[in-house]
Amino acid sequence: MRSEKLKTLRYKLILFSLTLFTVHCSLFTDVHALDINKKILPSGLTVLHSEKHNLPIVMATMIVKASLLDEPKKKAGLAYLTAELLDEGTKNRKSSEISEEIEFIGAGLGASAGGDYTTITLSVLKKDIEKGFELLSDIILNPVFPQEELDRKREMTKGSLKQREDDPSFLAERSFKKEVFGEHPYGRLVEGSTETLSEITREDLREIHSKYFIPNNAILSVVGDLTPSELDSLIKKYLDPWKIADLPERKIHPMNEEKTKKAVKMDKDVTQATIIIGHLGISRNNPDYYAVSVMNYILGSGGFASRLMQKIRDELGLAYDVRSFFDASKEKGSFQAEVQTKNESANTAIEEILKQIEKIRNEQVSDEELSGAKDYLIGSFPRRLDTSRKIADFLATVEFYNLGLDYAEKYASYINAVTKEDVQRVAGKYLDAENFILIVVANQKKAALKY
Repeated sequence: MRSEKLKTLRYKLILFSLTLFTVHCSLFTDVHALDINKKILPSGLTVLHSEKHNLPIVMATMIVKASLLDEPKKKAGLAYLTAELLDEGTKNRKSSEISEEIEFIGAGLGASAGGDYTTITLSVLKKDIEKGFELLSDIILNPVFPQEELDRKREMTKGSLKQREDDPSFLAERSFKKEVFGEHPYGRLVEGSTETLSEITREDLREIHSKYFIPNNAILSVVGDLTPSELDSLIKKYLDPWKIADLPERKIHPMNEEKTKKAVKMDKDVTQATIIIGHLGISRNNPDYYAVSVMNYILGSGGFASRLMQKIRDELGLAYDVRSFFDASKEKGSFQAEVQTKNESANTAIEEILKQIEKIRNEQVSDEELSGAKDYLIGSFPRRLDTSRKIADFLATVEFYNLGLDYAEKYASYINAVTKEDVQRVAGKYLDAENFILIVVANQKKAALKY
């Protein structure tokens, strides 16, 4: 009997894997084909739905507005642990039972917390959609956060953090966050620290869940082989018990925007220096976001087409890879340029990054650079929507950041509208080669930093 069950399970897993592979190979390159239906239920839950009947599969993404922005500093990691434990036991199922039921239908169910929100995802075949939604609703509405699971996950997270202490990139990123954001929650790791994790209790998890995991604080995006009436029926059956509640008061987190210049040097016996240069950036809803995207593509996010890559890798041969990016969040994010190079060439690499920042601030980019950046950003955009999973995630985040349901259709026009003057303007406004945070993890004796 057990052998037959295992055979059935293997068959379902193979079928689901093949279906997922087909999904990934099936490109939805026509962004205008996104037919999106949006409604806000009496419970306050925002529901987005896009029908895709080419494959018998359904992808659901739920965003709950609960993150490190909503946890006390002394209990950093609370939102992370809450998300991690959602599927580790409910009022109706043990952790092992949830895993077994998900595996039996070959589905995927998971949750994770980030800087701005918590995400819960479901991937399931159409024929198993009832069981999929039953499990999804159960972990959202009825988690019990078992003490043994909390202890296990806490120790696992501590172990992971301790292990990463040997990684120069991790040390540099953690230090950069702390220096740029200071006391703001963005300055902390989502996972918290070994000290703060020890302070988190089961009651803390219950409290943040009851306070923030309410329908009027959430967005549900569903993409795939479902009609509107089928989705309505599923929501009514499985999410109807989720009742509207008072929205939690949003915490205000002052951000220190005072310009400063600081170098943090960490000594480590390594052959390569890990370098990060940066400062505060922009929020996702900043109207300059698109001009900044074009500007930063030219500066350092455009791969081999970027100025940083051409200069530092191709001309000077100082590094295999160098890049820059803006991490745009709900609140003001960060800008950073990063590179790994030999200890002895650290000063030269830093100097060249700052030169390129200053150059793009003071000189207009060329017509070729501008058109190349636009072509890439517009041409690569459909890849954000080439699977049902990506579309479900995309719709949820677009709604969260209030970008508008026509965002996919308008994106190209936003990028095309950027001029050379815009590029220089935003470079001058959002880049700074004088006031910045410099993080260097290196053999400091060999690096002999002059900064």
